[in-house]
Amino acid sequence: MKKLLFLITLTINPAVFAQTTDDVDGALITDRPDATESPSLVRRGYLQIETGGFYIDSEENGVDIKETTFNTTLLRYGLLNNLELRLGLDTRRTQFEIDGRELEGDLSGTSPLLLGAKIGIAPENGWMPQIAILGHLYLPLTASSDYQPETTGMDFRFAFNHTLSNRSGLAYNLGASVGPNNPELSYLYTIAYGYSLTDKIGSYIEIYGDFPENSSANHLWDAGFTYLANDDLQFDVTFGSGFTNGQNLLLSAGLSYRIRNL
Repeated sequence: MKKLLFLITLTINPAVFAQTTDDVDGALITDRPDATESPSLVRRGYLQIETGGFYIDSEENGVDIKETTFNTTLLRYGLLNNLELRLGLDTRRTQFEIDGRELEGDLSGTSPLLLGAKIGIAPENGWMPQIAILGHLYLPLTASSDYQPETTGMDFRFAFNHTLSNRSGLAYNLGASVGPNNPELSYLYTIAYGYSLTDKIGSYIEIYGDFPENSSANHLWDAGFTYLANDDLQFDVTFGSGFTNGQNLLLSAGLSYRIRNL
């Protein structure tokens, strides 16, 4: 499941490559609430906290799966001018139903710890997009017993961004992942369009999915809004569903906060 999108604040502050210049900080750029990761990095010495909750209703083999994540938190720290460290952890509950009847065996607890990094490659230059590469490990020993896998999961992706105008932007990711307890390699993609409605309110729409090597492809969509309370604080809401069978409903809300000069 996706966690984590380039947001419309990029269109409020276009053509930013935050870690390679000494320009004014401007508004924060987040990696939530969508699946598309931004190529922008948190500035050196800054900490960005991105947190929230979401609800997913999906179906698999006739079983209705309801997953509620109460706290999905990503910590992003700018270690160098072109290197960001990332640490994430979720607290969730999963329920199972058949024909509206709840089954025994609910799951609850913390998911595997996400440990990763993002590296800036190039700033936007004309028709050339802003580019970064990022990757994560999902460490099984940090998870609670209900969500503890037997193997370590991992993913990597290239993140790109094009500024279309002073009010809009296009971002996309290409990469691959191997999930915990699932050795099957999946190729992943995302593409998100963001539009600034006002200086404070942004909107976006996104298509994303994956292509497992030996299973059917998954294609999903989501859309939402962001509200920039100030340069260091942003709120967001999201809703979505799937084009292919599986996910029926996605609802999400959260906030992101930047702490400067730690």
